[in-house]
Amino acid sequence: MSEKAIGILGGTFDPIHYGHLRLAEEMLELANLRQIRFIPTGTPPHRDAPQVSAQHRSAMVRLAIADQPAFVLDAREVERTTPCYTVDTLRELRAELGVAQPLCLLMGGDAFLQLNTWHEWERLFELAHIVVGYRPGFTLEDRIHTATPALRRHYQQRLCAADALSQQPAGGIAEMAIPKLEISATLIRSRVAENRTIRYLLPNAVADYIHQHHLYTPC
Repeated sequence: MSEKAIGILGGTFDPIHYGHLRLAEEMLELANLRQIRFIPTGTPPHRDAPQVSAQHRSAMVRLAIADQPAFVLDAREVERTTPCYTVDTLRELRAELGVAQPLCLLMGGDAFLQLNTWHEWERLFELAHIVVGYRPGFTLEDRIHTATPALRRHYQQRLCAADALSQQPAGGIAEMAIPKLEISATLIRSRVAENRTIRYLLPNAVADYIHQHHLYTPC
């Protein structure tokens, strides 16, 4: 009997919000995952440094996922002091979980179309499947022509159905339509800075934490 896959969801989570959580819940169900590991980034090589510390971002993730047993905080990246590359994190997970455990790297369509800019990006397929969530009505197939020839080739060769993800430990690309909540961390930070309500944009426990620790407020 094949083992259910484990999903990997990375991000700055600055702060985590219902957009992240709804994406994870949809992928948990549609990809039939056993677990999703939320991995806050430490020093992201592709983006500006997060506004708040790794400790605060990890604490907010822990609060946000507390009521979903299938969601787990993995703090390995925030404990690093060097730039964090996804390929290194997947190598660590693969070493810990074994060669047979199916792993699924979860991401949105925009991130996938830029995958060729990631460090050792072609190695990712040796370590995990890639599961791409896209907005209904805007399929990845319709946009893949904007990708590099190498990425298009991988897409065409590796595309598989979601129910195939537990049959092999790595190497596939699955895509699924997921309604997108129009919520962003930028919006939340802006509203906090303007002393406006953030209720219903993220879990109450996270909102309380932000206010308690005076995060995202002007100096």
